[in-house]
Amino acid sequence: MIRCPTCGSVNRVPPEKIAQGLQPVCGKCKTPLPIDKGPINKGPIDKGPIVVTDSSFASEVEQSPLPVLIDMWAPWCGPCRMVAPAVEAIAAEMAGRVRVAKMNVDDNPAVSARFNVQSIPTLLLIKGGREINRLVGAQPKAEIARWLERALA
Repeated sequence: MIRCPTCGSVNRVPPEKIAQGLQPVCGKCKTPLPIDKGPINKGPIDKGPIVVTDSSFASEVEQSPLPVLIDMWAPWCGPCRMVAPAVEAIAAEMAGRVRVAKMNVDDNPAVSARFNVQSIPTLLLIKGGREINRLVGAQPKAEIARWLERALA
């Protein structure tokens, strides 16, 4: 299963097609799908943040085998836009150890209310469907990475 980076659709891609060297494309928008391999070639991994919604939260976050760092943000929020490049860099650097997701709080009020998100940007660390840590407010990348490493230890 590979999520389209453009439209967010989940696509079933047979591993034998990738082994044949074929480039998978999204069934909905026809965008080429990323096929980077994870540790020890166990399959595709997310190298950037995935977009999570109220409806996809259970499948993408609660059922994730990895801890999930969720960036709770809104497009009008200046500090959220300042944190975004750091979150994207952490997603690439920690791929395979932690999944990174972004959730627009304006479009997804149910999850925002469930975790009592009062201020943005808020970074939530979720493991097994439960919040294990949170960081509120804009922070530099080094501080976010330090916080994440401590929380994962």
